Amino acid sequence: MDLFEYQARDLFEKHGVPVLGGVVAEEPSAAKAAAEQFGTPVVVVKAQVKTGGRGKAGGVKVAKSPEEAEQRAAEILGMDIKGHTVHRVMIAAGADIAEEYYFSLLLDRAERRYLAMCSKEGGMEIEQLAVERPEALARIAVDPNVGIDEPKAREIVEAAGFDAETGEKIVPVLQRLWDVYREEDATLVEVNPLVKTGDGEIVALDGKVTLDDNAEFRHEDHAALVDSRTEDPLEAKAKALDLNYVKLDGEVGIIGNGAGLVMSTLDVVAYAGEEHGVKPANFLDIGGGASAEVMANGLDVILGDDQVRAVFVNVFGGITACDAVADGIVGALAKLGDAATKPLVVRLDGNKVEEGRQILADADHPLVTLAETMDGGAATVAELAANGK
Repeated sequence: MDLFEYQARDLFEKHGVPVLGGVVAEEPSAAKAAAEQFGTPVVVVKAQVKTGGRGKAGGVKVAKSPEEAEQRAAEILGMDIKGHTVHRVMIAAGADIAEEYYFSLLLDRAERRYLAMCSKEGGMEIEQLAVERPEALARIAVDPNVGIDEPKAREIVEAAGFDAETGEKIVPVLQRLWDVYREEDATLVEVNPLVKTGDGEIVALDGKVTLDDNAEFRHEDHAALVDSRTEDPLEAKAKALDLNYVKLDGEVGIIGNGAGLVMSTLDVVAYAGEEHGVKPANFLDIGGGASAEVMANGLDVILGDDQVRAVFVNVFGGITACDAVADGIVGALAKLGDAATKPLVVRLDGNKVEEGRQILADADHPLVTLAETMDGGAATVAELAANGK
């Protein structure tokens, strides 16, 4: 789960990371009251959306009086920033910024460890810096069993090229950011910019945090961080049904059993779709239990996406044999009834594949087309989706 900036700021403060004051407002009048509360000559009104590029979109504005903060909040609230509606703004105390830095700690899945990245050049898009000036971005491996202790923090700041005095001030901040990462079960903690103020203090001025949903059972308080207004309704519905679903921007719905198979299916559908101008609409892994109920729930979620024009069910029978999967598909279509209106291409392989195909053939459902291969199924579903405009 990605957090809003104000939520990341609050977690930072909880773990002793130095931050500036910040108050959330949903009405312009509340923004004015927050600015009055700070009593600083300058405040910053910042849109709270889970996407980058807020500043370029006009979602971050400086205000030099409470009245101006109210005006700026009125301009930002309700904005659309890359498809995200602004429901809240954060009124942040102004800072006397002398220098801007960058720091992040993330999960490096390929290397099965954590990766710390740090640069003396913060405030800009780190992807741009990594491409244009990779030497300016230090990358330091972090052992999950050790984390960022004092020696590791010193290694990071030295690799980034900080002078001794500044580095000494940054070291304890990195250790506290590690506390955020570890204690909150995060997969990403990013600060951009991490700033040095005019009086030499180090402050986390903007934060981005992603929490591991698999660790929810350890953090009852994380449930309060969910904002239903910003959740995709289909993803929320799938989560409630305990389905592993991610919505994408395409026209071909995809159901498979096993993350690896679903990822491969995404690839072949994307390739086949190039010829017809269509793309995958989702990632949906139903796991090993492809019962009628699970299959019905999966189809219900996918068919609820107005962008979907056709669905590709790609299943490899293993523990759950293909005949059970076929029974699940037939049962799902019967359960959905008239709600099922879009064509399905079904490719079965593996344990009891012939029996499974025979069950589907005998059912002879008008929406179902059988495919012998994954590539063939992808080509068929892409053509059906293209013709379903």
